[in-house]
Amino acid sequence: MTATGTPMLLGVAAEAALAVPGVAGLQPRLAHCLAAAAAPTRTDTAPHRMPPEAGIRADRVPDGSGWRIEVRCVLAEGHRTLDTAQNVHDRVRTAVTSHLAAHGVAEPITVTVAVTRIAARPGTA
Repeated sequence: MTATGTPMLLGVAAEAALAVPGVAGLQPRLAHCLAAAAAPTRTDTAPHRMPPEAGIRADRVPDGSGWRIEVRCVLAEGHRTLDTAQNVHDRVRTAVTSHLAAHGVAEPITVTVAVTRIAARPGTA
């Protein structure tokens, strides 16, 4: 695994997104959910947890000239959705750009943020 490879960028993007106030978590993509459901039955009783990176998708642009990053966020109730999504966009883009630059790579980054749901505060319904 290289410092500028997809797994590393997933971690950088997930960490940046989760640091944004109002982000309750990252929503795994359907492929991750299906893979977890199809996995062999676990014998222990510990709950299976998806890694935060499951809510991030990072792909090279087809011509290899940069990265496309998709962030699937669950937002906390009581935060302005548009402002929080814009903040996620900006922080993820800055974090990934900085990470690549620190490793001598200067490539364009396109970030898309999808808000998948708003999580209610505990105790409210």
